[in-house]
Amino acid sequence: MSERVRVLLADDEHLIRGALAALLSLEDDLVVVAEAASGPEALAMARAHEPDVTVLDLQMPGADGVKVATSLRAELPSCQVMIVTSHGRPGHLKRALAAGVRGFVPKTVSAQRLAEIIRTVHAGNRHVDPELAADAIAAGDSPLTAREAEVLELAADGAPVAEIAERAALSQGTVRNYLSSAVSKLGAENRHAAVRLARERGWV
Repeated sequence: MSERVRVLLADDEHLIRGALAALLSLEDDLVVVAEAASGPEALAMARAHEPDVTVLDLQMPGADGVKVATSLRAELPSCQVMIVTSHGRPGHLKRALAAGVRGFVPKTVSAQRLAEIIRTVHAGNRHVDPELAADAIAAGDSPLTAREAEVLELAADGAPVAEIAERAALSQGTVRNYLSSAVSKLGAENRHAAVRLARERGWV
């Protein structure tokens, strides 16, 4: 038998991660070498175990799957990365592909199908869920600049301008300008509505 594909699973939902690990271990050609419950832990485990394929949840504590994928592609270029998500919004898919992610699938896939996709990704091919891909094409690109998206994301929890300015290392006036521009581009009533719209489309 050829060497087994070494897999790292990262998901902050312990039950889901444990079930996936158990089901994937039934596959003769796959072996789960490590598990992680957060973005930073996923990076640490990847450095320690150097998996062939890392399967990341999109939304994890510490750093989301796309940020982890970006770091992994830089540090461990031989490791293929795929994302599973229950939040498959168009902007997330585009960010993931830009980060070098090779697979993007909803959490509704079966364990058997996930195993097939892991093999596909390990072989250097790409797999994107067709429905998510169609949604991404239909939604178009984000009108927000990277800085506008960053400031809008910092505003998501209702933080005051002064706090956002401090966290983004910007002046309060610049923060107000970015927020105003984002609200205008999204055609929203205020920054809270802008955050909601941007999140619905996966742009922040």
